[in-house]
Amino acid sequence: MHPRLASLFVAIAAQLCSFAAEAAPVRVRLVEGTFRGFLVLRSLDGKAIAYGEMSQKPAGNAIECRTILRFTDGSLYEESTTFSQRGVFRLEGYRLVQHGPSFPTTEVSFDRRSGQYKARTQAEKDGQYEVGSGKLDMPADLYNGMALLLLKNLPGGAGATVHLAVFTPKPRLLELEWSWEGAEEVLLGGSALKAMRSLVKMKIGGLTGVFASLIGKSPPDLRYWIVTGDVPAFVRFEGAMFLNGPVWRLEMTTVEWRK
Repeated sequence: MHPRLASLFVAIAAQLCSFAAEAAPVRVRLVEGTFRGFLVLRSLDGKAIAYGEMSQKPAGNAIECRTILRFTDGSLYEESTTFSQRGVFRLEGYRLVQHGPSFPTTEVSFDRRSGQYKARTQAEKDGQYEVGSGKLDMPADLYNGMALLLLKNLPGGAGATVHLAVFTPKPRLLELEWSWEGAEEVLLGGSALKAMRSLVKMKIGGLTGVFASLIGKSPPDLRYWIVTGDVPAFVRFEGAMFLNGPVWRLEMTTVEWRK
């Protein structure tokens, strides 16, 4: 789902696996449809700092996805993605809004039909606002806001290399390299399930010097956990949700009943 990803550590499994990357764009293996799930975001010490949900629904010939997190300090994170799935997944439109004490303000939107983007960003929480707009070239493997969907659709053990657009406010393309680090055992009511852990590395290519000077360090690694099976399920993300941000942990949760 993002620019300034985002975006989303437990012990490494006994055996690590390395696999060749799949050529982009990513092929459709599991067709997406209607879905709604609830989320909790925690700091690494386990404190809940935000609650929200992710959902998706058909919109004509496309699918609309939305992730929203409302923070206990009043901050808001809202990401919307529209994609098509005719043979391969293709990002059609994207919007990200994040503001409040937990974030530098970011408002970004772009779509494939117009080929245009708009961006309003802060480099730091209390920094000056910068505004940009104009033409955005969207490669076929541009996948802002689609990490969970794509991970579920990679064949067993396969990696992938795709692109992410970030805005400062000028757009820049990062290369995301996905690989599987290994497997872990998780429990559901005492029953063991297998969860695969995916590592996502952000590569800057020829822009290394320019981009590193903008953010102060190399982009952080991200990790996702997917429970395997005929229908793979996302269970955890760990990483920074904006450049130079803290590492947070995003997990599925359920509703609570009032007493």
